[in-house]
Amino acid sequence: MADKRTEQLLNLPLLPLKGQIVFPTMIVPLEVGREKSMRAVEAAMNEGRRMVLAMQKDAKNEMPTPDDIYLVGTIVEIKQVVKVPGGTLKVVFEGVARARIDHYVSEEPYMRAAVAQVPEPTTRSAEAEALMRMVISQYERYVKSAKKVPPESLVTAVQVEEPGRLADTIAAYMTNLDMKDKQAVLEAFDVVERLERISDILSREMEVLDLERKINVRVRKQMEKTQREYYLREQIKAIQKELGERDDRGTEAEQFREKIEKLGMPDEVKEKALREVDRFEKMPPMAAEAVVVRNYLEWLTSLPWSTFTEDQDDLKRAEEILESEHYGLKKPKDRILEYLAVRKLVKKMKGPILCLAGPPGVGKTSLAKSVAHALGRKFVRISLGGVRDEAEIRGHRRTYVGALPGRIIQGMRQAGSRNPVFLLDEIDKMSSDFRGDPASALLEVLDPEQNHSFSDHYIEVPFDLSDVLFITTANVVWNIPRPLLDRMELITISGYTEDEKVEIAKRHLLPKQRKDHGLSEENLEVSENVIRTIVREYTREAGVRNLERQLAALCRKAAREIATHDGVQTVRVTTQNLHTFLGAPRYQWGKKLKEDQVGVATGMVYTETGGDILPIEVSLMKGKGSLILTGKLGEVMKESAQAGLSYIRSRARDLGLEEDFHAKHDIHIHVPEGAVPKEGPSAGIAMATAVVSALTNRPVRADLAMTGEITLRGRVLPIGGVKEKLLGAHRAGITHIILPRENEKDLEEIPGNVRKKLHVHLVDHMDEVLRLALLEPREGDEQILPPPEAIDVEGTQPTSPVV
Repeated sequence: MADKRTEQLLNLPLLPLKGQIVFPTMIVPLEVGREKSMRAVEAAMNEGRRMVLAMQKDAKNEMPTPDDIYLVGTIVEIKQVVKVPGGTLKVVFEGVARARIDHYVSEEPYMRAAVAQVPEPTTRSAEAEALMRMVISQYERYVKSAKKVPPESLVTAVQVEEPGRLADTIAAYMTNLDMKDKQAVLEAFDVVERLERISDILSREMEVLDLERKINVRVRKQMEKTQREYYLREQIKAIQKELGERDDRGTEAEQFREKIEKLGMPDEVKEKALREVDRFEKMPPMAAEAVVVRNYLEWLTSLPWSTFTEDQDDLKRAEEILESEHYGLKKPKDRILEYLAVRKLVKKMKGPILCLAGPPGVGKTSLAKSVAHALGRKFVRISLGGVRDEAEIRGHRRTYVGALPGRIIQGMRQAGSRNPVFLLDEIDKMSSDFRGDPASALLEVLDPEQNHSFSDHYIEVPFDLSDVLFITTANVVWNIPRPLLDRMELITISGYTEDEKVEIAKRHLLPKQRKDHGLSEENLEVSENVIRTIVREYTREAGVRNLERQLAALCRKAAREIATHDGVQTVRVTTQNLHTFLGAPRYQWGKKLKEDQVGVATGMVYTETGGDILPIEVSLMKGKGSLILTGKLGEVMKESAQAGLSYIRSRARDLGLEEDFHAKHDIHIHVPEGAVPKEGPSAGIAMATAVVSALTNRPVRADLAMTGEITLRGRVLPIGGVKEKLLGAHRAGITHIILPRENEKDLEEIPGNVRKKLHVHLVDHMDEVLRLALLEPREGDEQILPPPEAIDVEGTQPTSPVV
């Protein structure tokens, strides 16, 4: 190759090409439309018909500069110029030689450049000969595989004898080749390098063509299979039509297939469902198995495999809904709001399993509905009361006649979404027998670690229950099996206080009953005192169901009064005329003793209907030391009386009693209302106090009630039901309470208005109880004990702090 300094530079017009390359010896027609390009063609026609063609780097650039044009192009000779309509030129160029642009002479009114013509080598080396043979062989295989390359190009390429021209010819014929690859071939001045580049390009293109062919074969096979199945189905339809059989089976199968494709099932479920559809389609119409498969497919395609409802994560809105629909129930409401808060921060979390435990009528079921309302979810309720068959939970096998899925899958179908609020009502009422243990079947359902793949015997494929918010309800916890209870978060609803019942009646029950009976506030006027009287004297319950019935009775009486007498528009119910509507009072809550009495102590009890006070009476009789217990007492309560008596005997000397007092007297302990069973250790200190009072003739304070378990050494142990007991004592007019010191934590649950009116004395030992409860002997009574220490009525002694 000649040195650059000795090369003769040619000053020629330059035409930038957009996405086009002209190789030497090639004849190419091009359309020229840009003003500068047309002026360059005109100048070339006037100067000997020669010019330079060079490709611009960006084909979209309409005003290229020298920096936008490759430095290697082609010197061409203009063979023909034709003007076409529209003002453009159609020019036929013939490539002469490669050219390297040295510098640009001018850019206006058209581009001119000083270029050096690159001569083509005339000698053929052995390496070039070998490369020519390899390239021709590669190109032959390429022409056979590629559809866009004309076969005549192979004949042309074989006839070319110069190695450089062979590479140029093949590059020109490969129309789908990237323009950068063609430019690289043009810039390869050395013949061997040019052949190597074209060989690499051919190898790469053959790999792409092989891959395309494999893909086409695979697609064609799939299409052939689909077409074959379609053809066979059409034949089946034609045969059925000739036989007079209906074509519903194929249509039904296609409908099932469409549903399965749209439902978003997991892959394993989808595969099984499609297999069942194929079975269903091949079955004779009259086969009994066809009905079973159809029912199975209907169940499978009606479940919400990928349908969700969007959670309402507005905590303020949820709190307003819960407060408006339920009064009180602070703990359950707080737990639901905590769940919402976590759900807002963590988009994917396992649904909690909540167990609302409490007496009937406290709003457990309606609270679950409010949770669904607050979350914006669907609500499903199933009752488990009396369920004995395990198949009720897990479903029946399809081998049985009339088999169905279990209640869990039925509930999910009813909900229509994968994240409903699912209420399992009365979970403590399940029982097991020879048909199975349904409580054990629920272990998988109510375990967040397992219920993502719940398996129903009928469905036979796993169903994801991890997004469901399960809420269970129970009246008593001890009926629930321990493994099942361990999987649930227990929230105890202890019952409503008297004030809460009054508020619930005012806000919810009375307006509802007025509406149900066609009354307005003007038609029926009921004051708060009337509602409180109904709560106290006409109902005895932890919930509000009976209260609602009594209010409904008021509304019925009022509706009859208004309907009977045309002039009556308003019925007023007062405490004075309440008995004319509801009859005589049915219940009477305990009231404190009118005066201090010897041998009578006031205890506190807790029942499902709330708390109350209970007088414990002790009578001494000459005898042989028998302990008589009456009042239908349970075993634990009898043992508490025995423990209290043993404590008194061990402290006889300190109490001023004869050591053998028990041998001379029979002690009779009676707890009134003998028809009502009584159980528990919490009356221990009350019974012991009543016995000491009877033995020492010291009266017990009438305004004081007590509760606590007693040990043989006089220790006072904690008890349960503190809130209900204190509320019952407050209602009865008690002002002083003795509680075990370890129950101090339970005082936080007491409403503030009640705590202000009660003086609560916390004690650790029976000695403190006696100092607080027993007064000085009355005048004229025999004084067995020395005078007691003065007791501060307000309970300010260090040994009996007031909370």
